[in-house]
Amino acid sequence: MKYLLFTMLYLCSLSVSADVEQFVRYQSHHEIKYGQLIGQSIFPIEGELFSDFTVAEEKLNLSEVELLIPTVPEKVFAVGMNFASHLSSPVDAAPPLFLKLPSSLIVSGKTVNAPRDAKNLHFEGELVLVIGKEAKNISEAEAEDVIFGVTVGNDLTERSWQGRDLQWMRSKASDGFGPIAATITRGIDYNNVLLTTRLNGKVVQQENTRFMIHSTRKVVSYLSQYFTLKPGDLIFMGTPGRTQALKDKDVVSVAIDGVGKVENTISW
Repeated sequence: MKYLLFTMLYLCSLSVSADVEQFVRYQSHHEIKYGQLIGQSIFPIEGELFSDFTVAEEKLNLSEVELLIPTVPEKVFAVGMNFASHLSSPVDAAPPLFLKLPSSLIVSGKTVNAPRDAKNLHFEGELVLVIGKEAKNISEAEAEDVIFGVTVGNDLTERSWQGRDLQWMRSKASDGFGPIAATITRGIDYNNVLLTTRLNGKVVQQENTRFMIHSTRKVVSYLSQYFTLKPGDLIFMGTPGRTQALKDKDVVSVAIDGVGKVENTISW
């Protein structure tokens, strides 16, 4: 699985243009750092990723490190009903929002160990925004400057719990219910990229992010009216199309063109 993850990251890095930057968070010799990913090499950064940093000339081979979830967020937000092909919400209304827990996040390549009584667990491939600056009460015009970059996520959801529980906490935020790519990508038009979800290699979701009902700017601005956004916070932007229940040993992958890919095996 580790080899597959390295290969996947390498292929993703080949598909992006020279203007696009990708960063990873990794552990090497008991030290956790950020680095810029170029091909199969990681160039450690000096300074803070979300403020001022420089990229070192020395490099590490991707195979020499352990890749981690790309941020340690204080908050993980998510948008519901953001594609008409899945569930539609009014474009002139506030975006429907819920929370996932930071503890639900699991990096690409790791196995999702589902709770034994999760009998109706569905995939939801999504674009994920990575906040790069502290922000409060900002306008939509200011929102883009707050977004450091984007990554790819899978908002795993237990549909039976979702409909039965008082809140979506268990259905959306159980351990492992937030698979996420190891890369953060900058310099791409994330409002116009193709998202594709595959189940055991078969395409089960595919849609362009330009069809999101509530834009990235609207969502970031709206959230900032009520929450102080912090560097590293994440926003799952909603899933398109239909979803279905998963079985033991199913492999779910979500890829966004030029952004990256998250792939995990589901296990009971």
